[in-house]
Amino acid sequence: MLIPSNEKYWSGRTDSETDRAAFRMHQIIQFSELKESATNKTCALIGFSSEEGVRRNNGRLGAAEGPNALRNELAKLPWRLPAECQIVDVGTVVCEHGQLEQAQAELGTVVQKSLLHHTKPVILGGGHETAYGHYTGVRDFLGPDAKLGVINIDAHFDLRGYDEQPSSGTMFKQMLDVDPHVDYLVLGIQEFGNTDALFAEADAKGVTYVTEQEISTSPLDDTLQKIQLFIDKQDAILLTLCSDVLNSAFAPGVSAPSPFGLDPLIVRSFIQTVASHKKTLSFDISEINPSLDHHNQTVKLGAYLTNEAIYALLGGRIT
Repeated sequence: MLIPSNEKYWSGRTDSETDRAAFRMHQIIQFSELKESATNKTCALIGFSSEEGVRRNNGRLGAAEGPNALRNELAKLPWRLPAECQIVDVGTVVCEHGQLEQAQAELGTVVQKSLLHHTKPVILGGGHETAYGHYTGVRDFLGPDAKLGVINIDAHFDLRGYDEQPSSGTMFKQMLDVDPHVDYLVLGIQEFGNTDALFAEADAKGVTYVTEQEISTSPLDDTLQKIQLFIDKQDAILLTLCSDVLNSAFAPGVSAPSPFGLDPLIVRSFIQTVASHKKTLSFDISEINPSLDHHNQTVKLGAYLTNEAIYALLGGRIT
């Protein structure tokens, strides 16, 4: 069910009521249903309040509170884009009574509608089951034959089997099983966060991946070049961030923390590079768990990374 966003989450410091150069995001945000963007410079924020996939995957619960926690931190950030750039909060799809598949379908409908209205969807999860609903909306928008590159910044492949039921660990296998025109790249794979069976499944599915150790011990440009080569082969790109890819010293409030995770500055570079590309349609962030956070540091970091995606998608990358 899609419910309107509560404006109480959009508050913060006000330096000026009239000078746009002094505005923060809470002064810019609009609340409305999706409508046509005349300039193609509009971002649609879509919440996905679900942790059913995490529950099914035996993870730590609390990610359903992620969307509003992220809104609360995004609200405080300065808005540094020109007047033709807009951001609209269209509400939150809520997973009720464990009906994950229905909620994912509803999310897909909202994502597709956003793209049809020439707005850039940014989805605030939720467990990483968010990614499958995100994917269905992008695929429905593109049609069945376009080459869709899915770039996942993640410690885990999420290629588990789903004979019993889908979860937050199955989404990318679901995509690859049903869609012959999906290509999958994962950045940040933990060598000891995935079993041999999952590495074998990745190889069997033709997945491209770069491990955390490769990223951390090689020049950043090496990975950025691999990203560019991947993008070159696609018609469109979907970008998804699972926050458990981050080093747990910076991001303790996630469903599955990673002691050897990536530095946030590296993740920021990946987001800036991918989201600024003309082929990239959308972005989601998942697995922020406020109930497990320490002094709100994970939520704040997630909001900053989401802000980088918003700016890059709207053509306002700051370097």
